[in-house]
Amino acid sequence: MRLLVWCAFPLWLLGCAQPPQQVAGRQDAWSGRISLQVDGQASQSFSAAFELYGDVRKGGLVLISPLGNRLAQLEWQDGHAQLATAQETRTSHSLDALLEDVTGTPIPVAALFQWLKGVHSTTPGWRADLSNLEQGRLVAHRDEPAPQATLRLALTR
Repeated sequence: MRLLVWCAFPLWLLGCAQPPQQVAGRQDAWSGRISLQVDGQASQSFSAAFELYGDVRKGGLVLISPLGNRLAQLEWQDGHAQLATAQETRTSHSLDALLEDVTGTPIPVAALFQWLKGVHSTTPGWRADLSNLEQGRLVAHRDEPAPQATLRLALTR
């Protein structure tokens, strides 16, 4: 799955992606592009269009390839999470674990929801720059644990 996403990254850079439409009819919903760069010996990057809705207790995340194909869909509620891809469907009690399976590195989901609402949330090892959130840009850096990572979101308005 990760290999497919990494192979699709150059196409995204060429501008093939069409921005997703705003997630309609949902409160606390965001859409746009997400990219994740992980530094280290085997530098990794992940990029996709996304639709995110809900909160840390109940919600969903859809990742879409530059060609418009659904790469993955995560849904969660009440301590239960489900990941559906074209190849398989998996369930877990940990949303964080399933999201790490998709992106290749841990992402602080609870903090992400706070950051998207403009709330500075302290998460060990992460620092978020919310200064451009009004313009639809969010950048968060992970300094610890190694390797360092940068998460970027470009929101559609």
